[in-house]
Amino acid sequence: MKYHFKIKKEKNGYSAYCIELQGCVTQGDNLKHLQENMSEALNLYLSEEPASEIIFPKPHKTSKKLTSVEVEPSVALALVIRQARIQKKLSQREMVNYLGLNNLSNYQRLEDPKKSNPEFKTLIHLLKKIPELNFVLLFESYKSA
Repeated sequence: MKYHFKIKKEKNGYSAYCIELQGCVTQGDNLKHLQENMSEALNLYLSEEPASEIIFPKPHKTSKKLTSVEVEPSVALALVIRQARIQKKLSQREMVNYLGLNNLSNYQRLEDPKKSNPEFKTLIHLLKKIPELNFVLLFESYKSA
């Protein structure tokens, strides 16, 4: 999953803003530093608290005038799962029941970018229960890699 930044040359370095995510901005002394900061800013921006009800817009198709920044896989996975729950208008507890999981903490790990690393069988279970999960977004950027 990649979002896109517009870079501007400033008097003392560079600044950049994500065109899809209003308020996701950063700066850097040089282009290398800016690239690192864009990645950090993007991943922090998308790492919402589990109780958050924000649904972030999906990334747009890129243009040559923009810089693509890849979302860390654990952040992207947690984001896709959380947004599917929010779109179903379910609380985390309700999602646990809907999915038939044993306890709330197992589900909360799925929505936590620092802890989300499900087994393949868990991903299959999620897809069976929530067919509208958009895991394709997670893998699009790896097609051309």
